[in-house]
Amino acid sequence: MTARSALPPLAAVAAAALLAACTSTAPAGPGQGPELIRPGALLTCTHLPYAPFQVTRDGKVVGFDVDLVDLVAKDLGVTQQIINTPFEGIETGQDFAIRKCDLAAAGMTITPARAKVMDFSAPYFDATQALLVKRGAPIRKIEDLRGRKLGYQKATTGALYAKAHAKGVELVEFEDVGLLLTAVRSGQVDAGINDNGVLLDYVKHNQDTRVAAEFDTGEHYGFGVRKWNDALRERIDKVLARAMKDGSYDRIHRKWFG
Repeated sequence: MTARSALPPLAAVAAAALLAACTSTAPAGPGQGPELIRPGALLTCTHLPYAPFQVTRDGKVVGFDVDLVDLVAKDLGVTQQIINTPFEGIETGQDFAIRKCDLAAAGMTITPARAKVMDFSAPYFDATQALLVKRGAPIRKIEDLRGRKLGYQKATTGALYAKAHAKGVELVEFEDVGLLLTAVRSGQVDAGINDNGVLLDYVKHNQDTRVAAEFDTGEHYGFGVRKWNDALRERIDKVLARAMKDGSYDRIHRKWFG
């Protein structure tokens, strides 16, 4: 909330409608395991669209994050159920507070502010900010936008970067990345800032656009869980570490990024 030409996996890792919220918890499966909000289900909050991490295709939500969380659900002996919800509710921790979901998988950068309201899994993906423009636009760096319009997605690290670095630029806020991308293509804004994984995937399918620049922000994605839900966080970390060791992570990565 926001892949490189060749996106390497994180070697540093150590080892569409809203569903009704439920405040009770239940074990993950017949045996012992992390407590989950709904018996037999792993409720995942996300914010659509965010291809290739989460996107609806043929009526089903699929993506890189979806496949990774499916590994967690399988390990728990339950089924992943995805809840599409505003990103602001995820990143502020509100969705955990009202027991809307067990975890959040939303291409979400681990930040100190977010870590105050939720706990994160080990990092599972490297990211940085990038600039999307229409092909042929004379924009190659953020300074070229002086006197122009730059769009960003609400409540994202791209928004923070734009506010800190886009001097003399008119900033335009969008509720989700889909609206942001459309605004760039339609000329509503001169450029859009978001995570490079999303933008580089977008230009593959929309060749009238290009990524004009990337900014080395050194971001890492993590899956969020309710504060002090150590049992679930530790299980997620265990599954991620195993996936990176047995090749499952690489297989899923190739599927979505080539």
